[in-house]
Amino acid sequence: MHNTTTRRSFLIQSTLAAAASTALPSSLFAQKARHIQVGYTGITWMNSQVDDAIRGTAKLGFHGFETFGTVLDEWEPKGGLEPILKKSRIPLISGYCTLNLTDPGKRQEQITKAVAWAKLIKRYKGRIFVLGPNQVNRSSYDYAAHKANIVSTLNEVSKAISDQGITPVLHQHTGTCVETRDETYATLDAIDTSHLKFGPDVGQLTKGGADAVKVVRDYLPLVQHMHLKDFNGKDDHLLGYCPLGQGEVNVPAILDLLAGRKISGMIMVELDNNPRNPSPTPPETLAAESQSYLKSIGVRFRV
Repeated sequence: MHNTTTRRSFLIQSTLAAAASTALPSSLFAQKARHIQVGYTGITWMNSQVDDAIRGTAKLGFHGFETFGTVLDEWEPKGGLEPILKKSRIPLISGYCTLNLTDPGKRQEQITKAVAWAKLIKRYKGRIFVLGPNQVNRSSYDYAAHKANIVSTLNEVSKAISDQGITPVLHQHTGTCVETRDETYATLDAIDTSHLKFGPDVGQLTKGGADAVKVVRDYLPLVQHMHLKDFNGKDDHLLGYCPLGQGEVNVPAILDLLAGRKISGMIMVELDNNPRNPSPTPPETLAAESQSYLKSIGVRFRV
């Protein structure tokens, strides 16, 4: 019988040494180099500007790039994104793909869709399938009523994805069927982790009221990818998010938890841009602000 308490205890015990780093004073974080590679997701640019996103993030020296599975699809008739990635000398690490987890009648359709995206990501030599849950009406949503379907779909889909040779990671997200801290924990405690890993978004966790450092610490052995995002709730253009170092997320503590760990994917800096009301600040400038902050705490870039 699956024992969620045992799993949680194991995860917590296995990360005690890493957790101790979060107690260090923040003044010490800037005094050491962080030997960790950091990439960038393309959503600070509009999807139609993915070519600019690739060039901009490469210019700033990020080590990898992430875009949506749907964007990869859209570029196929144009010859794909490979020429731009190759010219910019930045690899595709991951693709973000939304799947319906709550409707069992659509499960086979979701598996078929996931396999097609997985093959496309792998063709780009990507390593990670970021599995985004479907949107729901949060005001009337009952997680408990959908949990069994969510877990069953995740298990079947993730096995099909991992059979393609890439790693699927669950990405909790606001406004979806897996949003809150309790929903995230309940899902992670129930899934088959031999196939599905965890790819937390620390900004989304913070926006949802969770302690992002604690969530990452509690499930650190499952973390194989991450969206490193900050939140201050101030700018509607950025949906309340902000460049790293300007919000509530304890970025140094998050990075210290991951220091020295080999993961399948990469830590991907992310900053949303409201498609209905985009920021007047150029996307590359916003990305550069996060890059500058990371440099100030010892993260190294290609340039």
